[in-house]
Amino acid sequence: MTRTAPPPKSVGHARRLARGVTLVELMIAMTIGVGLLVGVLTVYSESSKAYEVSEGTARLQETATYAMGVIEPDLRMAEYWGLYKGGSSVTGFALQTAAVGAIGGASAVRCGNNFSIDLSTPVEGRNNQYLLGCAAYLNRPMLSGDTLTVRRASTAVTTVAPATAGPLRICTTRAAAVLVNVAPPANCPTAPAGTGQVADLIVNTYYIARDSQRVGGANTPALRVISLTGPTVVAPDFVDTEVVSGVEDLQVQFGIDPSGISCTASQYINPLPAAQLPPTPAVGLGQIVSVRVWLLVRADTPETGFIDATIYQYGDRSVANGITNNLNSVAARTLAYQPNDGFRRILVSRTVMLRNGVGC
Repeated sequence: MTRTAPPPKSVGHARRLARGVTLVELMIAMTIGVGLLVGVLTVYSESSKAYEVSEGTARLQETATYAMGVIEPDLRMAEYWGLYKGGSSVTGFALQTAAVGAIGGASAVRCGNNFSIDLSTPVEGRNNQYLLGCAAYLNRPMLSGDTLTVRRASTAVTTVAPATAGPLRICTTRAAAVLVNVAPPANCPTAPAGTGQVADLIVNTYYIARDSQRVGGANTPALRVISLTGPTVVAPDFVDTEVVSGVEDLQVQFGIDPSGISCTASQYINPLPAAQLPPTPAVGLGQIVSVRVWLLVRADTPETGFIDATIYQYGDRSVANGITNNLNSVAARTLAYQPNDGFRRILVSRTVMLRNGVGC
């Protein structure tokens, strides 16, 4: 079989093959490559930034959820005294405006006169100021933040030996209640042995500190709680602990039922101390039937290229009163907040119904 040889290539064709690409072609290819690389880097950068923002927002939401998760169940149990209803009928309680009560000792009144044993006031607060007799963390509270105090009995029944000294406790039966700090022989002196129960008295005051002892340290705000000490101590006292860092502001309003009958809030007022709460003839101070809480949560670190210019209005903070960029100022009280800094924030709120009021 005869095989036909391919025709010889021309000299010009061979030269073209040996020549490669021209400078123009190379520049075009490089331009396309650089464009693709810039596009890839831009997409990566934007995706990375979006991920960081999403992760930061998730952390803010997590902080807010945790903080509310601490405050809300505490509020729901306000004015719970065990087997008995009505803190103002508990033997041994004393108003904050009265002479120092005989129970508890000096440490129990360190945060204010009869502060730990005013059981007639299950919920109270201070509007845009810190006025407790016990010092805030590092003596640096957020000067325009609210405080919120909750008083109640623990849901855990305490079993102690007769004549055991310790924290303040409430002995209750269906018919009566007594405040003690030495466990009585029969658990409850108001009833035959075995028909009553003993529970630790809980008094928690929530406030905002300007510094965190955990994340961020100085100038990183934190939600803190000053609590009446529990069963691990031998005498009543108050201890200040951090709930979570990153909470920049706490604002509170009380839902009031002026009639003291419907147990439904018809108006909301700013938090007040016990002596200034509006009276209700039917049930004393039981007209506070709900509490509305706002928490402004701030990131621990600023974000490059981001400015928070949002005007936050909540609680009694309103643009009608002016705008501030500094919450740590007496002059910032009732002013709307426009931080103008690089920290991301979220504002959360919740209204909590109080279910243990007399008549509710």
